[in-house]
Amino acid sequence: MNVKDFYFELPKELIAQDPLEDRAASRLLVLNKETGEITHRYFRDILQYLQKGDCLVVNDTRVIPARLLGHKLGTDAGIEVLLLKRKSEQVWEALVRPGKKLKVGARVSFGDGLLKGEIINVAEEGNRLIRFEYEGIFEQLLDRLGQMPLPPYITHQLKDKNRYQTVYARHDGSAAAPTAGLHFTKELLQQIDDMGVSIAHVTLHVGLGTFRPVKAETLEEHHMHSEFYIVEETEAKKINDTKRAGGRVICVGTTSCRTLESAVGEDGILKAGSGWTDIFIYPGYRFKILDCLITNFHLPESTLVMLVSALAGRERILDAYQEAVRECYRFFSFGDAMFIH
Repeated sequence: MNVKDFYFELPKELIAQDPLEDRAASRLLVLNKETGEITHRYFRDILQYLQKGDCLVVNDTRVIPARLLGHKLGTDAGIEVLLLKRKSEQVWEALVRPGKKLKVGARVSFGDGLLKGEIINVAEEGNRLIRFEYEGIFEQLLDRLGQMPLPPYITHQLKDKNRYQTVYARHDGSAAAPTAGLHFTKELLQQIDDMGVSIAHVTLHVGLGTFRPVKAETLEEHHMHSEFYIVEETEAKKINDTKRAGGRVICVGTTSCRTLESAVGEDGILKAGSGWTDIFIYPGYRFKILDCLITNFHLPESTLVMLVSALAGRERILDAYQEAVRECYRFFSFGDAMFIH
């Protein structure tokens, strides 16, 4: 399949620049993947589409303030570092700008020297390995000096950085938020629990793939960046018990979906454990454990549009996206949601 088969026209004004004051006030496009029927609701109406015995699977990764602005030591040259993967206690893989100024041996400084680093190697696709030097606790310094790494299509400054976190975020490590989960409030999750819907937590730390477009001409040529995931024994049991009892497994976001589909065996049993996944889901893929998906509206020609097309069909997804454009839905990270069932 060609990447261009997943292109659609999106007016720039439909790209959401700010989160809504009320998380659950987002609009919700409900798509029946069997019939193509579309219903327009609000996100809090998700309760009407859940059933006792279902299992809602959320990604509880927490976004770290991974964007650091500083300068190259010995010069006035400003630099930007986006932390991607922690390789050891002091070494991180990072995306750097401008790369030509940060060759191996270059030293960088942030926060008037509170945090310093040295470029020690060049990694895949030009990323840098940086060994940091600091006193105290790195996470505290990062919280003080770092910024939320908002996607490039969001140009507004985020007033409250907690709005780029889900209310159930627990485990530090993501370079981007699992944005489908941004619509949930604690009150809404409590109502879901009260309905008899179990809530399972998995972790996938969102990495570099979120920021890079598909450059290949065909889907088969594209390679996903690997991301680290964790499925705890207790959570795997919740999900497996749901399937055995005939309930539905409903993933919140493509990251939860990719986690489950990476950790499930050919027998349909989810296996507890952790590891790296570079699973690429596109039309032709057969889902082993997921039944339904809550997701946002994604970029044209992105791997995320390809994933939802694998679930509902390319034509139905593109028709639904055209409907969303006509109805002026808000797109991307701070935008509206879609429920595919």
